Amino acid sequence: MGAVLAGTLILMPSVEPSHAPQVLVLWDVDHTLIETRGVGYAIYQRAFPAATGRPLNTLAQVSGRTELDIMRETLRVNGIKPTDESTDKLATALINEYEKARDELATTGRALPGAAQTLQRLAAEPRVHQAVLTGNLRDVARIKLEVFGLDTLLDLRSSAYGDDHNERSKLVAVAQARASDHTGTAFDNQHTILIGDTPKDIEAGLTAGVRAIAVASGKSTAEELHAAGATIVVDNLTDPERITQLVTQRNTA
Repeated sequence: MGAVLAGTLILMPSVEPSHAPQVLVLWDVDHTLIETRGVGYAIYQRAFPAATGRPLNTLAQVSGRTELDIMRETLRVNGIKPTDESTDKLATALINEYEKARDELATTGRALPGAAQTLQRLAAEPRVHQAVLTGNLRDVARIKLEVFGLDTLLDLRSSAYGDDHNERSKLVAVAQARASDHTGTAFDNQHTILIGDTPKDIEAGLTAGVRAIAVASGKSTAEELHAAGATIVVDNLTDPERITQLVTQRNTA
């Protein structure tokens, strides 16, 4: 991929062993922590013609998919060959439109109930290192989290994004490697938890071999999340203590 889609890994000093976290929590973004309430689709409608010179007639199904996958299919179903060049142009346009839409996003979208409080509670837990695993492009995820004031509670450098790989399950190893470089702790599958709201989030966690916690705060029901293989499903994030217990109960030294 081109420069827009190539993530840059920033290595930070290792954490002292006595203070090293024991568990890596990887958060999905859309419909788990925040919702755009239609702004995301509106941005695609503006970004697509900016990148291609054509109107957006059809948007690929987006739930639980990586942005690389979404962009390539969207280009294809609108009659444009999904080359690296055309995909890069669309990625650049999406990032630009999200930057311009910060106020629109803040006004129309929202952080989901309990999201900030749960992130704050886990941020105060020394055993936990919080990062992101999202299908969003790196810069789009950053903008969304900044708009709703959640970025400072998550280590975005230890995260994996939709421009790192087109398969969601492959993003787990990307995040583990980045978090290990940043903290000095080797996070194996037993000590990694993925939290998301779609069956594809759960499938990605199970395929990668990590624990998964489902949040029924998106379009998927608790029954659908259980059917996807989730053994733990919560309705929302309004009980930070329960989420903390679920995250740490199997990871105490």
